[in-house]
Amino acid sequence: MRRCRSSLVLGIVLILVIDLRAEQPLAASTIVVYNKAALDSPELARFYAQQRGIASDHIVGLTCSTDEEITREEYDANIAGPLRDTFKTRKWWTVRETSEQQTAVMTTSIRFVAVIKGVPLKIKPREGPYPGDQSAGGPVSSRNEASVDSELASLGLFSRQISGPLRNPYFQSFKTIGDVDNPVLLLVCRLDAPKAETVRRMIVDSIATEKRGLWGRAYVDGARETAAGYAVGDQWLAEIPVQLHKVGVPVVYDNSPAVFPDGYPMTDCALYYGWRTEKAAGPFAQPEFRFSPGAIAVHIHSFSAMTLRDPNANWVAPLLSRGAAASLGNVYEPYLRLTAHLNIFNDRLFNGFTFAESAYSSIEVLSWMSVMVGDPLYRPYASWLQIETAADSSKKDSWKMYHDFAVQNFSNASAQYRSLARQAASRVHNCPMLEDLGLMEIGDGNLAAATSYFGEARTCYSNRDDILRVVIEEADAWSKLKKPKRGIDLLRSTLRVASDAPAAPLLRNLEQELRGLSTTPTPRPTPRSR
Repeated sequence: MRRCRSSLVLGIVLILVIDLRAEQPLAASTIVVYNKAALDSPELARFYAQQRGIASDHIVGLTCSTDEEITREEYDANIAGPLRDTFKTRKWWTVRETSEQQTAVMTTSIRFVAVIKGVPLKIKPREGPYPGDQSAGGPVSSRNEASVDSELASLGLFSRQISGPLRNPYFQSFKTIGDVDNPVLLLVCRLDAPKAETVRRMIVDSIATEKRGLWGRAYVDGARETAAGYAVGDQWLAEIPVQLHKVGVPVVYDNSPAVFPDGYPMTDCALYYGWRTEKAAGPFAQPEFRFSPGAIAVHIHSFSAMTLRDPNANWVAPLLSRGAAASLGNVYEPYLRLTAHLNIFNDRLFNGFTFAESAYSSIEVLSWMSVMVGDPLYRPYASWLQIETAADSSKKDSWKMYHDFAVQNFSNASAQYRSLARQAASRVHNCPMLEDLGLMEIGDGNLAAATSYFGEARTCYSNRDDILRVVIEEADAWSKLKKPKRGIDLLRSTLRVASDAPAAPLLRNLEQELRGLSTTPTPRPTPRSR
């Protein structure tokens, strides 16, 4: 017994040492930038640095406008210029002057930049000539507005070119930023939200979550968009459920044109990806809605981060105000292909990369419209890559059990995998796993099999909202099976005990739709003459 206990302690110590070694280079290669003139900005900078173990000499105070939108001249004089001077004087960069009398960065010790609430968000369009700029014309190359953070990502170029975007050398990379031989690139993320307490909560949640892992359900909302130039957005989103199933994350994937509706029972939301609507809608518009701690939530829209000061404007600010720890957005029109490729972003997160690395590997260009809002060092799934101790394995919940099962068995043929998964889920009453297996069957068109899974999941759950969501899924399956009466009976029996639930109007609407189907006359064969 003593020997086993000693081995267990040694294993825990080794994991803690590995975690510490992983954390130290990240903190040492991070700086924190705040606005001396902005309320709460200095205190938030110190708070973040203290929470992440970032040295005090890596905190940089600027004196700049407190407005979200500034001019190019203000950016140059009060942000870019002072920061370049700081990089050189603190010897974070080694630089040399080229034969063309330009400054070139040769080495860097800084890879991550955390920009704190209070630093301006975006640089407004500039009219008239700008020294050193060349515009090629056209809808992209002539644009010179940008997010402050995206400009800072290429700070080390010392470039006067402000029209059009720059190619991102980190796009699609599968390396950590420390392994990339490019001293110019900075991964800049913003700790910003409508309220200072929201920023503090984002920081605390990120650090706490990466110790235990981000567990919960994913909700992916496509738009069934087929128009030229837009279909790629749905393609990104369609890849995400496949990625999630491989690692055992339950996912509700809706590819209908409408967004998740008001009252939709969106429980345990750890990940959200969606697109196409102008402002937060459906469950996210409800003041009482809350994400799981540490959640990452992204909605693609041209102006999703036009402001971060209004908790009800656009998408990023509302998502953060509802409890998400991180999001991605755009401050001006970016064009779809120049936004974050969410399939790449999601893939990198699940491979243990930081939020900053995942975000920047997903975007084609810099000096453009993107803003990454969250702790740059946040690694929500890093704990999934660690060696499991005996203490961990004895405390598996439904989320972790599903993840472990999927990792071990997903390479099996689909039918064998689902058979084994159902046996495992039924044996331990893993309700999210049963529901997810039903949704997989729906995706494959196996509606009868799906209703069987949903029936089992419905009796497994104890939380009312979980039960109501499965009822909606099962009734929809009965509708597609052309058996509306089965769906109507299910909905009516559910409404008798849940008539006051926020999701009740959804169930009533679905019942009305099924009643319309059930009263449609059955076509009769045309009599044939003998």
